[in-house]
Amino acid sequence: MQSNYVCFFSKMNIRNTILFLVAMAFVYILSVTGSSCAQIGMPLGGPKDTIPPVLLNSDPPNGTIHFKGNRIVLTFDEYIQLKSLQDYLLVAPTPKIMPNVDFKLKTVTIKLRDTLQPNTTYNIQLGNSIQDLNESNPFREFNYVFSTGDYIDSLQFRGNVILAETGKPDTTLLVFLYKNLDDSAVYKEKPVYIARVNKKGDFQFQHLAAGTYNVFALKDESGQKKYNDPTQIFAFADSAIKISNDITPINLFAYAEAKTGPKSASEKKTTSEKKLTYATSIKKGTQDLLSPLTLEFSNALKGFDSLKIKLTDTLFKPVASAMVTIDTSHKEVIVNNKWEPALDYRLLVEKDFATDTSGIALLKSDTVKFKTKSENEYGSIKINFKNLDKFQHPVLQFIVNNEVISSFPITSATWSQRLFPPGDYDLRILDDSNQNGIWDPGNYHLKKQPEKVYSITQKLNLKADWENERDIIL
Repeated sequence: MQSNYVCFFSKMNIRNTILFLVAMAFVYILSVTGSSCAQIGMPLGGPKDTIPPVLLNSDPPNGTIHFKGNRIVLTFDEYIQLKSLQDYLLVAPTPKIMPNVDFKLKTVTIKLRDTLQPNTTYNIQLGNSIQDLNESNPFREFNYVFSTGDYIDSLQFRGNVILAETGKPDTTLLVFLYKNLDDSAVYKEKPVYIARVNKKGDFQFQHLAAGTYNVFALKDESGQKKYNDPTQIFAFADSAIKISNDITPINLFAYAEAKTGPKSASEKKTTSEKKLTYATSIKKGTQDLLSPLTLEFSNALKGFDSLKIKLTDTLFKPVASAMVTIDTSHKEVIVNNKWEPALDYRLLVEKDFATDTSGIALLKSDTVKFKTKSENEYGSIKINFKNLDKFQHPVLQFIVNNEVISSFPITSATWSQRLFPPGDYDLRILDDSNQNGIWDPGNYHLKKQPEKVYSITQKLNLKADWENERDIIL
């Protein structure tokens, strides 16, 4: 009996020991996995990588003279990639065939595919195209320089380019240097040196050879590195520059000689559209006090008779001061009048006032009812200028969404207007050299520079029924 009792307890002890060990193992696993899941702190992997790749080696070394090879290998400290290479890659002097640039793991390989000129300094600009693989941190503004001669050219030249029409920079512009001083070179051949414009409009050439150059800027959307379209944004220096140690920076003013025309869309008419329609400038039954009333037609009109469009009061008495005209496109009828505030008007349009070029007329005579705005829907404005004398013929421009909404010649240091539409405006000063009230582009054939516009950094918030006054230092 006693032996059986001892045997029973021995088996119990063994089983309990095994269960205890299993339980302890389970608790240990939970303590490891559970605590790591519930732990609050930095996620696995550590902080975000913000460090750009580090160049460990270049073969041949950057700055090599007596360069004779056609292959350059750059080795970095981490895996890299190339992004937007076509936007960054520039080679000076400009080769006939651009080099092939490729990457693999931690290396970038540049294969030269054009014959190198003797005793020449070359500058391969890769910009920010080299980036690390995980976070795209760029190896910024990288240039690889070598010379086939005894030394590296060290002359520099810098300047600034702004858009003449807006007074603002454009980072998509390129600046060109030509050794060929013939006026037609910019049309026929690629430049020797190319530089990019930064966000301030500044550019800088490095490692230049001494000499005399023509300077141009271009928005090169075609990638041809030539000025071949008058709608391209373009700039030119008045005279050639001589590159030396004490060269003065230059300012260029870019312009498009011709505007890009609107894309034509084919207008398909069905047989059910046998009527003449128009849209008016009246918004929500209200006419602006400061603008003419316009009727805009989709097709050009013919046989226009201005006497069959009448502006009247509510009793249909004609307004004597009103004048009805049609614009040069024959698509817009303009009703000019000195509008009285908060007054009801009628515009009578007889059905046979005109037809479109297909002979289609209005189906019936129309009566357009509207009311003019009241004066308290406008604000008064007064601007006091300082340093206005830096402009010969200043014109104040009010800008909304980069379009000139209205402009006024400035004849004194203080300008004011009693009624002005409320809103948010950008301001510019046009130096209107021919005094025609609008900005005029340049012309390279005539060596005529564009008129220049000064962009005012202060924005104007004009409130309705309020006396708005600003001091502007130019």
